Amino acid sequence: MIRSFKHKGLSELWEKGRTAKVDAKLHGRVLRRLDALDAAGRPEDMNLPGFGFHALRGFDPTRYTVHVNGPWCITFAFEGLDAVAVDLENSH
Repeated sequence: MIRSFKHKGLSELWEKGRTAKVDAKLHGRVLRRLDALDAAGRPEDMNLPGFGFHALRGFDPTRYTVHVNGPWCITFAFEGLDAVAVDLENSH
């Protein structure tokens, strides 16, 4: 379950289904990944085809990433069964 967001636009998109803070072309892909993240009970549940899931180095607690499109990715950590500090980042 998603417990917290770092990115206000992601939070707004998740709660309302729309936001001007995330490129409209990314909304569908982002929402599919957020749906999967909300259903995930552990980070490895996000290891789905096309998501490019992997752990990021140098973070404590460990942060993970899934690819959205181009340089955009969603990063997150897990506390227990919940995804926390979910963020949308440009990897370049």
